Amino acid sequence: MTVRFRHADPVWAAFPELSAGVLYAAGVDAPADTRRRAAGYTDRAVARLARASEGEFPEVLAWRRTFSRTGVKPTQYRSASESLLRRLRKEGALPRIHPLVDLCNAVSVAYAVPVAVLDVDRITGPLLEVRPARGDETYTAFGGGVERPAPGEVTFVDSAGRAHARRWTHRQSGHSAVGAHTGRVLVVAEAMHDGGAEAVAEVLKTVEEEVAAHWAATTATAVLTPAAPEFVFGH
Repeated sequence: MTVRFRHADPVWAAFPELSAGVLYAAGVDAPADTRRRAAGYTDRAVARLARASEGEFPEVLAWRRTFSRTGVKPTQYRSASESLLRRLRKEGALPRIHPLVDLCNAVSVAYAVPVAVLDVDRITGPLLEVRPARGDETYTAFGGGVERPAPGEVTFVDSAGRAHARRWTHRQSGHSAVGAHTGRVLVVAEAMHDGGAEAVAEVLKTVEEEVAAHWAATTATAVLTPAAPEFVFGH
């Protein structure tokens, strides 16, 4: 079954500054050691953090403004990239979760934009849409608890009404988290700052190159726009 990924029209209308890109990869279940390559991207972020804290980055500030406009307190809830940068600044390293996730987290801090990685086989098609919640969606936290995003909260919703994120780029769902069982993934990069389109294109290119370097995987990518908002993936 193929799945369509898109940002809903109200999201594009409310946030015309959004830059978004997606990558689909099949065949990422083989063992791989991404530590050295991930460290190179992390080092870039560390060097930037030595000059300014993440709270001064235009990429981070743009997501803080976005959160505020959606009714989310940016000092209480941070975008995933800001949280990773903050952790890197305080602890000097990022957590190790999965070879591909670790790589994407390192790319995320290098470019200071959120990069989501979802297990495709945990998504119910035919549609995965970034849209305001209606209030009847279910979200599975990493601890296993079930939450309901508030009406209006931007989230990734599949055809089963399952929310795969809370507060847009704040936190992914435990349900579609990548693990040892994962063979197919959808990677989503989103930026709100000036120059975001270039950053997203670079993130996609970088992740695609790294996937090719570590796995015998098939990949497809797309940059999404209001005129071309959909990406079809899977079989």
